Amino acid sequence: MPATSKSPSKPSSKPTAKSRPKQVVKSPARSSQPFLRFYHSDALRAKTLAVLTTVEAAKDATAHRDALGNIVAELTDCGLDYYFMRSLKLAKAGFLIEQTANLGLGTAKRVFAPVLRNIIGRLDHPQLLSVCVSIRQLME
Repeated sequence: MPATSKSPSKPSSKPTAKSRPKQVVKSPARSSQPFLRFYHSDALRAKTLAVLTTVEAAKDATAHRDALGNIVAELTDCGLDYYFMRSLKLAKAGFLIEQTANLGLGTAKRVFAPVLRNIIGRLDHPQLLSVCVSIRQLME
């Protein structure tokens, strides 16, 4: 059979107006470095997993920025309580010290939560998915 000068047709690599390229956020390799994690309630875990699943399944994750921002703020609050307030209580630091620390942490949380929400509110789809990957890694 003689060779033809026609090359096989290639599919167009340009996405159509209706199709959109799938953006995949890969999980980084597990590190062997030391780490710290905290325990949280079953209810907060279920709520966190529900938000992560919703964001990850969404065609446009930016529609769920508020929910993700709220869960990140709630996890941050829980972590601060676990690492700091729990330690003071276990150390039996005393009522006055615990109340002072509680007041200080409460103030920090009220300032920090809107900052977290504002930052997450500015992230795009791949960045939001990356935040979800990071949270899931902390939950492993």
